[in-house]
Amino acid sequence: MHNNKIQLFEQQKVRSVWDETAEKWYFSVIDVVGILAQSENPRKYWSVLKTRLNAEGSQLATICSQLKMQSSDGKFYLTDAADAEQLLRLIQSIPSPKAEPFKLWLARVGSERIDEMADPEIAINRALETYAKKGYSLDWINQRLKTIEVRKLLTDEWDKGGIKKGQEYAILTDEIYKTWAEMNTKDYKKLKGLTKENLRDNMTNLELILNMLAEATTTEIAQKENPKGMRENMSVAKRGASAASVARKKIESETGTPVITSRNAKALKKL
Repeated sequence: MHNNKIQLFEQQKVRSVWDETAEKWYFSVIDVVGILAQSENPRKYWSVLKTRLNAEGSQLATICSQLKMQSSDGKFYLTDAADAEQLLRLIQSIPSPKAEPFKLWLARVGSERIDEMADPEIAINRALETYAKKGYSLDWINQRLKTIEVRKLLTDEWDKGGIKKGQEYAILTDEIYKTWAEMNTKDYKKLKGLTKENLRDNMTNLELILNMLAEATTTEIAQKENPKGMRENMSVAKRGASAASVARKKIESETGTPVITSRNAKALKKL
């Protein structure tokens, strides 16, 4: 199982993937080469370097993995990727003043992830600091962190039920939104003027609470009924989200104000 993430080295992006089975990071070789070689065409530089390494009998170019990483167009493509040990060998092949700082950065990134696995509270505190730096209120941050916990419990149940990460997760999530918010993920994001941004990062406190209710109820039902496959989990998702739908309609009836709002992160930070 892989988790894609953007790491920053001196404000420059390095795409990375965490392999949960191997418990190690894999980094985009192109991104690393671009930083170390300070090349305007890192793909060409890497192509020439691979040819040279092969001629020298080095196996480095051939042992790099091909993993899907997100490109600038938002789509995922197979990309040459290397783990920390392979990158350290690669660094030795590229004369660069950034070599030593990059080695230290590489060690820190690996250490942070291992620390987070041993103590999840570290990851929570990092998330809190990140949201605070982005200008969110403390109340909103506390609510958002709670939704992450609730979401994790739900996806754990989906994993047990044989649901696959990616498209199948997205289909069930879509069903939850359609049931309680009466719009799918795409339309919900469109309402808020979003493209690639995280929808939950652009929800109001009330929206977060209702979505959390939908996911928490779905989790409770799943834990009791142990659904298997998409069909059974889809039914459970609808039933769980229905509780939040009832709550939303009751709130709107009492307040005379729609719960679903076009306000996004920019508007929320001004409150």
